[in-house]
Amino acid sequence: MSPILLILVLAVVVGFAAGGTLRNFEALRVNWWVLAFAGVALQTMPLSWIDMVPPRLLGTGALLASYALLLAFIAVNRWIPGARVMALGLLLNMLVVGLNAGMPVSASAIEAAGGSADRPASTKHHLETQDDMLVFLGDVIPVPEPVGIVVSVGDVLLYAGMAWFVIQVMRGRSRENPRPLAVWFLTYRGKHAPSHWRVPTRYRSRGHAEAGSSGSEP
Repeated sequence: MSPILLILVLAVVVGFAAGGTLRNFEALRVNWWVLAFAGVALQTMPLSWIDMVPPRLLGTGALLASYALLLAFIAVNRWIPGARVMALGLLLNMLVVGLNAGMPVSASAIEAAGGSADRPASTKHHLETQDDMLVFLGDVIPVPEPVGIVVSVGDVLLYAGMAWFVIQVMRGRSRENPRPLAVWFLTYRGKHAPSHWRVPTRYRSRGHAEAGSSGSEP
């Protein structure tokens, strides 16, 4: 099972147990959500069809670009619950990946998680070697079956921040977005949200001014 999906499901269960509701996400306003989708896509999309760049270089570039996009999303929306914890996790992952041209994975951790260290390395991960630096920040934490994965310290922080975000929003403990909504990517603003949340200020200022002037007439 995907660790992100598992974390989100568990967070929703805890949110309901704490008296929260998913309806609170309708009132959540975030900016530049496309950065988050692009960042996740870079981590999950296969890269084997690209043969013009060395595989390890390609995988490392994709991971670093993914972390950069996710960090940019969190920086823009740093008011959301868990933002600092998620940012720290991403920075730690970016550090170890950048230093080692990919994420080093502990062979013993793979076996402890129920996998085999004999599997060939992917474009984004490689078995830990003596030349790798800061290996304690790599994928060294085994999560046994039925999950059966190996995660890093950065991953743990990222997942913890995501879970806290979901739980706090469900409980209605999220701060209001202090930034005006972006002009781009206006597709969705929440069907239950007030209309002025769904239209950027620059698009509605003239209409509000006209409405105010017409309302003052007898």
